[in-house]
Order: sequence, then C-alpha cells, then structure tokens
Amino acid sequence: MAKPKSEYVCTECGGVSPKWQGQCPHCSAWNTLSESAKAVAGATPRFEALSGGTGKVVDLAAVEVSELPRTSTGNTEFDRALGGGLVPGGVALIGGDPGIGKSTLLLQVAAAVSHKMKVLYVTGEESAAQVAMRAQRLKVPAAQIRLFPEIRYESIVAAIDAEMPAVVIVDSIQTTYTDTLTAAPGSVSQVRECAAMLTRVAKTRGISVLIVGHVTKDGAIAGPRVLEHIVDTVLYFEGDTHSNFRLLRAVKNRFGAANELGVLAMTDTGLKEVSNPSALFLPRHANPVPGNAIVATIEGTRPLLLEVQALVDSGGQGGAPRRTTQGFESNRLAMLLAVMHRHLGLQIGGQDVFVNVVGGMKITDPGADVAISMAIISSFKNKALPDKTVFLGEIGLGGEIRPIQRGVDRVKEAAKLGFTAIVVPKANAPKGVIEGVRVVPVLRLSDVLDWVQEN
Repeated sequence: MAKPKSEYVCTECGGVSPKWQGQCPHCSAWNTLSESAKAVAGATPRFEALSGGTGKVVDLAAVEVSELPRTSTGNTEFDRALGGGLVPGGVALIGGDPGIGKSTLLLQVAAAVSHKMKVLYVTGEESAAQVAMRAQRLKVPAAQIRLFPEIRYESIVAAIDAEMPAVVIVDSIQTTYTDTLTAAPGSVSQVRECAAMLTRVAKTRGISVLIVGHVTKDGAIAGPRVLEHIVDTVLYFEGDTHSNFRLLRAVKNRFGAANELGVLAMTDTGLKEVSNPSALFLPRHANPVPGNAIVATIEGTRPLLLEVQALVDSGGQGGAPRRTTQGFESNRLAMLLAVMHRHLGLQIGGQDVFVNVVGGMKITDPGADVAISMAIISSFKNKALPDKTVFLGEIGLGGEIRPIQRGVDRVKEAAKLGFTAIVVPKANAPKGVIEGVRVVPVLRLSDVLDWVQEN
C-alpha cells in the first residue's frame, strides 16, 4: 500500500504548499513550513470524533451530563494538578526540563494505578532494562506494569488493542513517529500527528493517556503550539535540579481548575507529596529581618503563603540603577516604585532594587503588591516589619489598596499557620471575628506604612 502524499503547512499562517520552501509564499515567514500528511479524497478522516462528538446537531439543554469517574494516581499532589485524578478518555501532557523527574513520577503513578487497573507503559527514550533499573532503585512494585519499548505509532496502537489497558503512559511524544509521514521523529509534523492520533485512540477507547513532552530552552513544550490545544490537560514540572522540591503546575485543564499547583519533594525513593507547602516556603529566621515580608497568594484553589525578599542598595558603581527580579514581573516592580515615590515620597529611584520570591516560586497575583512594596520599604529604611504579619492587597496607580480575590480564604490560611496580624484591603475584611488574629483593614498604601511605623 502506497504511503499518503505529503503537503507542507505553515505554522504561522496555516498556508499549504505542495513542496518545502525556505519562505512561506503566503505570509513570507522564514522556516515555518512543516510536513503533514495530505488528505486523500474519499478517505475517512483520521481525526474524526476527537472530542467524542455524535455528528448530530442537538439542543445543549438536552445533553445529559454525568459526573466523570476519576481514578487516584496514588499521589495527592498529582491528583490536585489533574483536577482530582485520571479521567477515562482524558489526555494529559506533562512537560519539564531534563532530569526534573517526569519519568520518575509516571513510573510511580504506573505502579500505584496498576493495582486497580491495567497500565501500559510505552518507553521510547529508554530500554526495558533501564526502566527496570529505575523501578528497582525507587523500590516500586512493578510486577503488574506492562512495559512496551517502542516508538512507532502503529505498533503502539496495536499493543493497546491487544492489551486493552485502562491507562497508557507514553514517554515521550518527541520520540514517537508514524509511517504516514517521512519526517524524522521529533519534527513538528510527527509530534502533531502522533499527538492527535493518540488523542483519538484515548477518546474512542476510553483510555487515560499520560504523555511526556520535552521543553525548549525557553521552558515551553517543544513542538507546535497546537500540541497543547489537542490534549485535555497540560502540566509543567518546574523546579531547580539542585533543590529537592518540585512544582507541578497546571496551565490547562478541561476536567478541572486551571492554574492548580502540586508541590512534591524528591527523595531517594522517588517523589513524595508535600502536604503543607505553605510551611515549606515560610521563613525560619530567629528574629525579623529587614526586607522580608509574607504574602498569601492563590494557586488554583489553594491559598499559599510565601516569603518575598527585597534588597535596596546604593550600588556605588554609577550608571543606571538596576532592577532585578526573581519570580516577580519586572514591569510591575517599576510601577510599584513609581507609586511609592509619588504617594509616599520615598527617594528610591537612584537605588538598585532586587526582589526575590523564596523557594523558586513565581507570583503573578496582583494581591502581592502590598507585600512587595513593604519589603522594599523595609530594606530601604533598614527596619524589619512586624513579626508574624501577612500583607495582602493590590496597589493602584493612585496609591489606593484595591480588593483581591478570595481574601477571606487567604486570611484563614494565615491564621491557621499562626500569624497574628493580617493587613487586608478594607473591602476584603472578614465580617466575623477570627480568633487569635488581628485584621488591619486599609484603604491606601500610606495607611499600611503608618500602621507599620506604629507597630
């Protein structure tokens, strides 16, 4: 049987060309044409019913909705990132830096799930012996895991049909290829085609599929952007390889809340869940330190307390002052410095300012504005902030403290961890009394500074 002919599709504009060219003839972009299998007239579409559609027009109100059954992975933090566990027909893409622990986590998941249902572990990057060595090192029970070293898509589907597993793990999508394309494994066209066909297999057979994806030097999953649109869930494995802690962040989830965060710890026997991540990122100083502040952020559905640090220094090297951030947006830092100069009269413009979020975390929540600002002021004045205090609130350009989302949940989390004073926007002040906690409602940034100076 002859292979289908190929065509070349531009990844920028979607234009189709019969042959490869260095420049797209449609949008003039360079090196954007990638090979794709050409559809044959009269052939059955390969990607039909990717979403389990019926092919009929129906009333939305008439569609029957039932709660999706979920299977625990044996790791509560992984379940949290997935939205509650594995879903039949769901496809999850897990990306992360080399050596971060993707294969370790999935092997542990395979071992935990294999006691309840059949699991097929497809390994394309490692041999069967290498996977067996990892299982022995991690001391995971691997007797019921079905292992299949293969990278050819057609062989993988044949094994799925023969084994009839409930869960399939593919490590990794960049090593998989299909005979319908002549491109090498890992190319844009092979990654896109194999991911789309694996998704169709998952939907039509009701199989939970976990796919490992490589990342580029910029931290994004390698391959076409459409890869993240095809799958149901996209998880990023983050963390420093020199640290024991890993963050599993959901950036897309069709079966649960996006932006959920799971915290894991790498040990000699694999990855373990961290039940109280707030305590992990909180300071352990004997006495309060200038330039340090505590903020309660929201990661998905979980309130999380973090320590932010600031250092204000004259530098002495001349030239433009430096603005360096780790885990916080530099443009927002510039805005906060301008607000502090305009509304508090602080002359920080000529100083070097460094901001760091402890533990390798990244804060995108505007509710951290007050904590960042107070950490900068504390370092600038070389005076520590009041002990056991949490700062909440978004700062507007007029110096006002704006309300934040789920303020009461943040206050309760701080109270649970032993904090005695919480500065909150007046609109977020709890209506009832929280025992053991002093809630300080504020309207403007100057109100926060006045309270700090009095305490």
